[in-house]
Amino acid sequence: MPEVRVTRRMHFSAAHRLFRREWSDKHNTSVFGDCSNPNWHGHNYELEVTVLGPVDPETGYVVDLKELRDLVQVRVVDDVDHKNLNLDVHWMKGILPSTENLVVAIWNRLVDGLPASVRLERVRLKETPRNFVEYTGD
Repeated sequence: MPEVRVTRRMHFSAAHRLFRREWSDKHNTSVFGDCSNPNWHGHNYELEVTVLGPVDPETGYVVDLKELRDLVQVRVVDDVDHKNLNLDVHWMKGILPSTENLVVAIWNRLVDGLPASVRLERVRLKETPRNFVEYTGD
C-alpha cells in the first residue's frame, strides 16, 4: 500500500507573554518586543497536524479524520483555547511560550496518542498569517 500524508487543521486563540524573570523589563522588551507586554497579548493560532501511513484497503483512509480531530481537540485545543499559555496550561509550565517551544510541546502531547498504523509527520503552528513554525520530531 502507498503511504500518504493526511493533515488536519484546527484553530485556537491564546494569550501569552514572552519574558525572562531574571531580565529587566527594558531588556525583555528589546528582545521580545510586543510579545513581552506585561499585560499579555494574544494570537489566533492555526494548527496543522500531519500524519503519514498506508492507505487502509478496506476504508480507503490513512486515519479516520474524526479520530485525529478528537485527539488534537482533547490533548491540545481543549487545554489552550482562550487560555493564558504562561498561567493556565500545565504542560507549558516553566517553558517560555514562544511559538517554537509551543509546537514542540504540542508534538509531545500528540505523538503517543496516534493509531499504531500512522506516525506523526509534522506539526505546523501559525502564529500570524505571515509567521509559522514547523516541527518534525527531529
